[in-house]
Amino acid sequence: MAMQPWFTDAKLGIFVHWGIYAVDGVQESWSFYDDVVPHERYMSQLERFTGARYDPKAWADLFARAGARYAVLTSRHHDGVALWDTAYGDLHLGKDYLGPYAEALRDKGLKVGLYYSHSDWNHPDYASTRKPGRPPEQEDNRYSEVAAEDEDPAAWERFIAYRDGQVRELASRYRPDLMWFDGEWERSEEQWRIPELAALVRSYVPDVVFNARMLGEGDYATPEQGAPVVPPQGPWELCLTINDSWGYQHHDHNHKSLAQLIRYFTETIGGGGNLLLDVGPMEDGTVPRPQVERLEGLGEWIRRHAEAVHGTVRGLPAGHHYGPSTLSADRRTLYLTLFDVPRAEIGVRGLATQVRRVRVVGSGTELGHRVVGGLHEAVGVLWIDPPSAADLDPYATVLAVELDGELELYRGSGRS
Repeated sequence: MAMQPWFTDAKLGIFVHWGIYAVDGVQESWSFYDDVVPHERYMSQLERFTGARYDPKAWADLFARAGARYAVLTSRHHDGVALWDTAYGDLHLGKDYLGPYAEALRDKGLKVGLYYSHSDWNHPDYASTRKPGRPPEQEDNRYSEVAAEDEDPAAWERFIAYRDGQVRELASRYRPDLMWFDGEWERSEEQWRIPELAALVRSYVPDVVFNARMLGEGDYATPEQGAPVVPPQGPWELCLTINDSWGYQHHDHNHKSLAQLIRYFTETIGGGGNLLLDVGPMEDGTVPRPQVERLEGLGEWIRRHAEAVHGTVRGLPAGHHYGPSTLSADRRTLYLTLFDVPRAEIGVRGLATQVRRVRVVGSGTELGHRVVGGLHEAVGVLWIDPPSAADLDPYATVLAVELDGELELYRGSGRS
């Protein structure tokens, strides 16, 4: 199935980790799995969760101001607690939080994404089998697996029926544009019945997009937290937290600066990917102010440089320009990002297409440029005059290099 064009041009999505873990501000699911928080204490958050100020329209408005084109909400994390009134299992919040979310996003023209974990560490039938090939001496976690001699195929079939029932509810009720699966590492593709699960979702949403954690059915790569040095081939998405936590944690004030987030964003889209930037709403549904401020700041930067963001593809390979870049879809305009104040001319190596003009995105100021050197097929270096202080963006300045034809690059070693 061809990749949906909306995804590759979205550039920015918002990841929303919201669940009972926000009540005490503990790590989502892992805190009881790793015995950091007693299971009973973790689950007591279910009774103390209110969502009293949940306002999906305010979320959608914030995401749109941030320049996002889609959002992904944790419909059910590894703890098994559903954010909708599911008929499968009894771990849910007693009301439907997903319907208003999906409606609010679509009212703002945003695509609807739902996160769903394959694994469920609270389901009585989940810890009934092991991943094939897992060493028998490897320590078992009671929430996720059993010893080989205690495997129960019938219990696993009951779990798959429960999983299918919940996914059918998500697909039929909310018709998500994107299904973002997680927890795939605990079982094999065959155990998860991935082809059957994909067919189930597509029976309701034929053009749905899957992330790579749908294993053999995934549409795009999903690196997490670590920005790739060499971008993946094909469509991809970097999922990244604003501070150090996915869900809301009271003590975590280590927020990335707006400058850092703009750098992550420009480097990601320069490599042909999307940035899926995470927010962790508080228990009542409000997004913490530092995260709001960063989303709004990122949105302002994107609006100032929209032509270098949307309608572009991955830019120059490393070595041609010291910074990220994007390329217009017609391959006739190259957008160069500068993070620092230039102290001298800006050099671009290996540009074989002649340059018509160079301008600063936003101000429109034209910059002088010239090509120096070159021999036979080895092209010279394009030198661009540095923009004046008045034309510099406080976070990242973008130059539009307009070409006489489609971009061609020299990638050779020169005459020996």
